[in-house]
Amino acid sequence: MTEKQQNILNSALRLFATEGVDSTSTSKIAKHAGVSEGLIFRHFTNKEGLLQAILENGREKSDAYFHSVMQVKDPKERLLMTLHLPFVIPSDEYDFWRLFYTLKWQRGPMEHEGMNLFRNSMKEAFEELGYTNPSAEAQLVEALIDGVATEVLLKEIYPKPLLDCILEKYKLK
Repeated sequence: MTEKQQNILNSALRLFATEGVDSTSTSKIAKHAGVSEGLIFRHFTNKEGLLQAILENGREKSDAYFHSVMQVKDPKERLLMTLHLPFVIPSDEYDFWRLFYTLKWQRGPMEHEGMNLFRNSMKEAFEELGYTNPSAEAQLVEALIDGVATEVLLKEIYPKPLLDCILEKYKLK
């Protein structure tokens, strides 16, 4: 990817995350990126193509996180690593994750194979740990992660008491 293409993606991500996809025009993105609007169309076809390129980059990041967790064999360690995910979001990724959660609410779940594998990995961890309803526990962890990530992204704080409470619930502390 060229420097200009990356600059366009960075500008689009920033504007989409702060102003919304529907409220952001390609001309505004071009101005923010310091390029011509035609260059956006040449590289990304349209605004939706630009959004898809951003989401694909993000999907690769999330798959890397999920993959690192799924490599952990010990179910307690896998669960511990999973529960830490929303607490270790790098601040330079906040715009992507804000956009991701906004789109999730506006357009519905954005499922992909990596998420399904991750979900199954959590279910397996709970099965190995002898929980009565591993599927429900995995779903609860996913909801906890979403809620804590929202808290971190909206308030830009590290809610340590939440992490402590969650770790106590699962006897990981």
